[in-house]
Amino acid sequence: MAVLSSLIKVSALVLGAGLVVAGCSPVKLGAAAVVGNQRITVATLNTDVTNLSRQVKLYPGTVQLTPAQETQQTLAWLIRFQINEQLAKQAGITVSTAQGEAALNEIFKSAAANAQAQGIKNVTINLILTANGIPANLRTEVGRYQAITDQFELQANGGKPPTTQDQANAANDKLSKAMCLAAKQLKIEVNPQYGRLDYSQQFAVVAVTPTVTRTEGPAPTASPSGLTPAC
Repeated sequence: MAVLSSLIKVSALVLGAGLVVAGCSPVKLGAAAVVGNQRITVATLNTDVTNLSRQVKLYPGTVQLTPAQETQQTLAWLIRFQINEQLAKQAGITVSTAQGEAALNEIFKSAAANAQAQGIKNVTINLILTANGIPANLRTEVGRYQAITDQFELQANGGKPPTTQDQANAANDKLSKAMCLAAKQLKIEVNPQYGRLDYSQQFAVVAVTPTVTRTEGPAPTASPSGLTPAC
């Protein structure tokens, strides 16, 4: 079973600075991002970032995220979840609650083994999620995300798990293209108050200047944060 690559790491993911800039189009008032016809509201983002910030404080010395990174990474995951839902729709994939829970368990086992090899003790799923910029209240979404990915890779490999590196690479290439097409169809827009979407970094939200981590007052006029992916 493929494991979400970011989640096998324990040290906090530091986002790069590569940006792709696009033309002008307003993001709906009160939205941190618009993905297809769905808004990720400022209120939702603020709540999830608050949860992540509280988690980070539980792991001093193990997890190090700045307030800006907490906001950017939380928003990036909220966007990724919706991209994978679009991927599932396009590929005719359905996943059950049990499949999502099993996928999350596989993520934890791989990540915990990696952490323990680095000498980190008392590894929990919340630690793994926190280290990767994911609020623990979104753990169900993480499991579903991975279950969709697993099902797609099975489809891409003729209904069987990849057994060779070449098969795994081919399935991953098909997955990357399918996610790209899903993202393109969704016409994702990010409020630049929170950063810009970098399609070259697995749909990461990267910093722009100035960066804010909470909304104070009305949301500003915004423009799309990046070109739709070329795929």
